[in-house]
Amino acid sequence: MALQGSLGHFASGVMILLFKPYRTGDLVDIQGHVGVVEEIQIFNTILMTPDNKKIILPNGTVTSGPITNISGQGEIKVVMSYGIGYGDDIDKARSVIQSVADSCPEILHDKGVDIFVEELGDSSVNFCVRPWCKSEHYWDVFFYMHENIKKAFDKEGVGIPYPTMDVNLVK
Repeated sequence: MALQGSLGHFASGVMILLFKPYRTGDLVDIQGHVGVVEEIQIFNTILMTPDNKKIILPNGTVTSGPITNISGQGEIKVVMSYGIGYGDDIDKARSVIQSVADSCPEILHDKGVDIFVEELGDSSVNFCVRPWCKSEHYWDVFFYMHENIKKAFDKEGVGIPYPTMDVNLVK
């Protein structure tokens, strides 16, 4: 009975090595743990998180739920959301977002960038922006877009709203 857990992890390790749902170097999400696969051992899988934490996952745990291989396809869409004020011009905001995307060297420009109005929120009109990039440039594109869209919105006078509340006093 004491070996049951170890044998389960061993069998799961063999399945991972045979079916190869991920490889060393892939960015994965396993049971809510996101990191780059550093090593695949027979009993464990070792991930390194973006903030340099080492996560050791027993292979039995790995194979007991969904495995999302984020980077295994070589190219990926970076999904981001940006809100503008209801009083701002949607077409102008879309143009600003497109110009920032055009200036990002890591975006695969031949595949285009999706820029859609995703939601009419409580205090903002929210855009969904999805450019393509090489998997290894995911975080470069993510951070570049966030910083430069904020700068471009400021420069072009496009407002980024924050939640507000109106309070009415009844006498």
